[in-house]
Amino acid sequence: MPSPLPITPGAAPASPLALLRKLEWRVRHAVENVLSGEYRSAFRGRGMEFDQVVKYEFGDDVRDIDWNVTARLGEPYRKKFVEEREVTVMIVFEDTPSLQFGSGAQSKREALLELAGLVMLLGAVNRDRVGFLHAKPDGYTLREPVRGRGPILHAAASLLGAPAPQLTAPSSQLQTRSDIPWRLLARAAPRHSILIWLGDFAPRVAPDGWAVMRKRYQPMGFRVDDPWDRKLPEGDAFAAYDPVSGQLVTLENSTAERAAHASWCEQRDATWRELFPDTLTRLVVGTEEDRLDALVRFFHARQAH
Repeated sequence: MPSPLPITPGAAPASPLALLRKLEWRVRHAVENVLSGEYRSAFRGRGMEFDQVVKYEFGDDVRDIDWNVTARLGEPYRKKFVEEREVTVMIVFEDTPSLQFGSGAQSKREALLELAGLVMLLGAVNRDRVGFLHAKPDGYTLREPVRGRGPILHAAASLLGAPAPQLTAPSSQLQTRSDIPWRLLARAAPRHSILIWLGDFAPRVAPDGWAVMRKRYQPMGFRVDDPWDRKLPEGDAFAAYDPVSGQLVTLENSTAERAAHASWCEQRDATWRELFPDTLTRLVVGTEEDRLDALVRFFHARQAH
């Protein structure tokens, strides 16, 4: 039977600022040579201010049609918008024990934090305002949106350096879900902000107020999958540390276990689709994939739509 997976409860990435500075040059290169404006176009979406009503022309976005004016005048009219001078990006990092699982060299939490850091760096390079909400089972930390490379870099470093939820409590007392204060977030981020929710997204119902948040903001979901999330390894029985139960478990690789895993995957994906119905608002990255490359593909897909 293979050895249990190594895990360090509560560990934080070493030297967050050093990691961010190492990533920053790649982000700048991507923005200047690969994305070339697609980041802003992809994020601008419908986060714009109303200007006036104009006649609808072929090729205009049908979602902008003003149906009241159209009905009154007998021909289609649409709302015209002006782009906001700046974009506000709000990161919601849902830090749960399940993120501390890793079948390889990197845990899901480490990969997801890197993804969060890349998004914050993209915001800094594009002169946006960036903030974050770090929600853990035992509380949360809110950093209101700031502008400028230095403030954003330090905000990102504080998120990357934050300790993970402790796994030392008895399994009966271990909290497996973070309570995200959505109402507080609504007061911290202006309307039409880009809201990026990063987490594990285990099977769940939509949180209270999520429908309102979807109308108020431009929500997106980012998730990192371990290879074992997608498919259990082949072979004989194996042991692994389960951060949700706080115990070492042995999987016999039985038909029943595989059926249960398949059912969990289906429920998880159903939750994922319910929270983010539009495929262009959700991103899934594997722990073994390059996170920046995945972001570039994400922005390209949104721009091409």
